[in-house]
Amino acid sequence: MPVEFTEFDIEGPVLFVPNRHRDKRGVFAETFRYDDFCEVVGDIDLVQENHSISVPINTIRGLHFQTCPYAQGKLIRVTQGAILDVAVDIRPRSATFGQHIKIELSAENWYQLWIPEGFAHGFKTLKPDTHVMYKASNYYSPDHDRGIAWNDPDLGIDWQLYGQQPVVSEKDSRQPLLSDLNPEILGPMGHTPPNHDFTPLNLNRANVTVLSANPS
Repeated sequence: MPVEFTEFDIEGPVLFVPNRHRDKRGVFAETFRYDDFCEVVGDIDLVQENHSISVPINTIRGLHFQTCPYAQGKLIRVTQGAILDVAVDIRPRSATFGQHIKIELSAENWYQLWIPEGFAHGFKTLKPDTHVMYKASNYYSPDHDRGIAWNDPDLGIDWQLYGQQPVVSEKDSRQPLLSDLNPEILGPMGHTPPNHDFTPLNLNRANVTVLSANPS
């Protein structure tokens, strides 16, 4: 397999790390193989790819999700710059509902984060002019586009702003709290990966943060 992978304390998300081959010319890696991807996360088609560019540092996008039948899983990667990526479990019947994972993705570490249906996703840029690309398992549907406030206190997300003001869109500044959402909106979202022996990774702790926050 051209990538290594590992899971988190919260079931569903998976971190993929491509094996990079270096020589005097530079670097080569297989960044995506559908057969390996499906072996790990299940038979899921990725039907759309998006590319966002955030110019200012401390730009926060999110927390976003789509409702059924247009719920999306996302495979996130950074091609320039770096982000603090966050995925919040919003599966109503999940034992980890309201908890989150948080990890740094960058052009340097080549990490790719799979976020399945049933999670709200957002990120904060750690460098200016950051490029984020992600493949999605469903098409964008404006009628099913939803969000949660990035600063919802019940989620306990430390965005590591250190007193600085984030750059947030008007839309994201008006998102509701998770507790204010009608449970029927969330619905029966969430695919979990098939039973699989996940390979633990020896991650450089200076370059990756994996956190699970307890809800209030």
